Amino acid sequence: MTLEKKVLLVEDEALIRVIGTDALEEAGYDVLEAGSADEALEILEAYNEVLVLFTDIRMPGSLNGLELARIVHERWPKMKLLLTSGDTWPSENEIPDDGRFLPKPYRVETLRREIDEMTRNCSPTT
Repeated sequence: MTLEKKVLLVEDEALIRVIGTDALEEAGYDVLEAGSADEALEILEAYNEVLVLFTDIRMPGSLNGLELARIVHERWPKMKLLLTSGDTWPSENEIPDDGRFLPKPYRVETLRREIDEMTRNCSPTT
């Protein structure tokens, strides 16, 4: 039996979201998509087997990606966190625990490699 590796990709720019989703699906991941942090939290309430949250930092809505990462870390502490931005570079203490930062623009190969490393030996966040 193969465990599906679920990734929640949170990105308000539709084209970037589609490119990231396609790249991760080609690498064998089951990708859930959200256009905002608020939408991401709704998805996480419904799907408790997400291994990685990959989120942009700057987004419209009531929460940004850093705030989303903090909430996710508190509620689902086993979930891996990967944040990205083209104009905001968070300090190490702004990203919870062993979360990572991938600056934009990034290559899809780099995104896949980061997610592969983060999901190695992972189990769902149940």
